[in-house]
Amino acid sequence: MSSFEVLVLGVGDSFSERHHSTSVLMCCDGFWIGIDCPDMYRGALRSAAERSGRALTLSEIDHVLITHVHGDHMNGLEGAAYFKHFAEKKRLGLITSAELRATIWDERLAASMGTLWTGSEFRRVGFDDYFEHTALSWHEAIQVGPFRIRARRTVHHVPTSALFIEAGGRSLGYSSDTAYDPELIAFLQPADLIIHETNFGPAHTPYADLAALPEELRAKMRLIHYPDSFDIEASNITVLREGDVLVP
Repeated sequence: MSSFEVLVLGVGDSFSERHHSTSVLMCCDGFWIGIDCPDMYRGALRSAAERSGRALTLSEIDHVLITHVHGDHMNGLEGAAYFKHFAEKKRLGLITSAELRATIWDERLAASMGTLWTGSEFRRVGFDDYFEHTALSWHEAIQVGPFRIRARRTVHHVPTSALFIEAGGRSLGYSSDTAYDPELIAFLQPADLIIHETNFGPAHTPYADLAALPEELRAKMRLIHYPDSFDIEASNITVLREGDVLVP
């Protein structure tokens, strides 16, 4: 059977002083997909590789799924795309919802990436020069390499994709950023492993709501995107650390 593994790159929120911003990598049959791409992405890769004992560089990652446009989830995308464009002479596979695709270039990336100096002139470039886009659907699964991916919109400030991912006979549920949502919990519940955020504010999930879930559900849940003040030792749900390697 094919092996489906998840490598944790970052576990923190936008304000963290201790951790890289939340992101993970999925691998099956040598095919890698990054979920989100925050600041200092290559540094996060290096740190996780050292902690996990896995050799890993950006050259091995040709696909990134961006869940939403908040900076702590996508600020590293510019650097990753530049690396692919200039160092590897290829486009980065980018997986997003249609809503994110409609805004990510014009409202986030065009200002810094839309003009290149060739050495003799300025050249205008666009989204398709850097990215090969695959659209997530709110209604049906898509296939990317060995991964079958279903998306569900979360309750958050901006369009945000929760994910149900199947590969190698196993499944992963990924909440992304969300207010507590029992319907989302039901969407994720069939997964073999669930990675769920917890943080403060009306658009994130309070720990108390997750801690009150049935024991059999909490047993296969892992927490991510937690604030620096979160009491890891007191949690009745396993808390992820950077460099963790998970098998759904």
